[in-house]
Amino acid sequence: MTDAFALPEWAALAPPLLLALTALALFAYDSINPRSTNRPVLAGIAVVGALASLVTAVWFTLAGTGADGHDAGYDLWFVVGDSVTGTGAIDLFGGQLVVDQMALFFMIVVAVVTALVAVASYDYMAGHAYQAEYYSLLLLAATGMSTMAAANSLVTIFIALELASLPSYALVAILKDNRGSVEAGLKYFLIGALSSAIFVYGISLVYGATGHLQLEAIADTLAAGEADAYSGLLGLGIVMLIGGFAFKTASVPFHFWAPEAYEGAPAPIAAFLSSASKAAGFVILFRVFTTAFPLETTTAVIGLDWTVAFIILAIVTMTVGNFAAATQQNVKRMLAYSSVGHAGYALIGLAALTVDGGELVLGAAMMHLLVYGFMNTGAFLFVGLGEYWGVGRTFEDYNGLAARAPIACAALAVFMFSLAGIPPFGGFWSKYFLFTGALEAASANSALLLVAAALVVNSALSLYYYSRLVKAVWINDADPTAERDFGGTPTGLYAAILFAAVMTVVLLPAFGPVADVAVDAASAVLVT
Repeated sequence: MTDAFALPEWAALAPPLLLALTALALFAYDSINPRSTNRPVLAGIAVVGALASLVTAVWFTLAGTGADGHDAGYDLWFVVGDSVTGTGAIDLFGGQLVVDQMALFFMIVVAVVTALVAVASYDYMAGHAYQAEYYSLLLLAATGMSTMAAANSLVTIFIALELASLPSYALVAILKDNRGSVEAGLKYFLIGALSSAIFVYGISLVYGATGHLQLEAIADTLAAGEADAYSGLLGLGIVMLIGGFAFKTASVPFHFWAPEAYEGAPAPIAAFLSSASKAAGFVILFRVFTTAFPLETTTAVIGLDWTVAFIILAIVTMTVGNFAAATQQNVKRMLAYSSVGHAGYALIGLAALTVDGGELVLGAAMMHLLVYGFMNTGAFLFVGLGEYWGVGRTFEDYNGLAARAPIACAALAVFMFSLAGIPPFGGFWSKYFLFTGALEAASANSALLLVAAALVVNSALSLYYYSRLVKAVWINDADPTAERDFGGTPTGLYAAILFAAVMTVVLLPAFGPVADVAVDAASAVLVT
């Protein structure tokens, strides 16, 4: 053991700060070299910044930064603030931001996906204009998503949400010469503006009922009974907050933007939005409802158990998403609707919470979002590889692709079977923990048996449409009249796809430590 070097408390925000600094560095480079198309430099800066954020978040997590009862950082050379005493979460700016194990967990997810997308974009964006703007917007959106993980007040949540959303609208429409991209960006922006209005109005109602925006202060107000006279106002505010969160996580009925945006956006951006953006939406959803609206206290005030709303949302979202995906002929839209279904699986993390706890199921939802970050990003990047080669949009267009790219198609099989929840891949274990968590909570709420059944049925259905793509690339014969341009091997796309596939498999033996971190993080934020 060596003496630790103490960092100031604000250094706990290093992961999002590094992403922001990288975005500023890209802006500076673009100012010096306007309209630069030096892809190695631009992509290199973006990848280095994302990896720096990832390494910092992983290091902080291993050091126990923000953990309860942990000798945080003493064996890993540094400590952050007073965390060496194991005092738990680090509050910053009067509790507006908080860095705990949950925040760091999702910062890791965002940084990993950002790095993969930046690497893949090196090839995908070749020949396109606005290269520096593209990478700058990507890093700015990632900054907002990483900040969302630490947001601990409704106002900072909204600001971080908008910081993530505004660059995302531009990224979807970045292909100016592609009508589909521009149209998708416009639709995404219009629906996003509506959802933001609903969300901020819900914030105003909650503030009117409680007089606070900081999450712990809202919970204290409810516990003290000071909001009892405004139960109707508070209930309506909570419903509107759920609506705003449903948009960000692409949950039914606010999911219609997802297929349009993902289909029109560049494939790496579709991967980014469906993985990092979804994870960021869920971390603020988890934090708001576990911290600001403790189940027993909130139920006593508004007269309704809010887990009922999430039980309905989970069942409807996973069912609509999977059934819609099963009817698609367009591969990108299939993946988009399947991402809606996976939002339904993650919603089980809140649907199965009980007054007595729910650390396992909430931790399982976090595990699923981590695994999903690899397997879903890899799946969309495979579509990006197909687009790079001029492969069409339908399942038939992918026929026989394994003859040209056997390694990439093997990675695709890993992604598809993991998304379907087939053992021994990581997707199976995250769904298994969600299933067992739902069954465990069913002793307190029998409606969760329906949730568990819906999870099994929808996972079985998803195997049908995921295996269709595997069958197309490996078994079906290619159309000899199809025009495909297989010129060159896109190194960046291949590297990102293979790394995502390796991690989807490697997470299997590492699932024990991942599960421990996720469950511990969930335990720390749950207020019973």
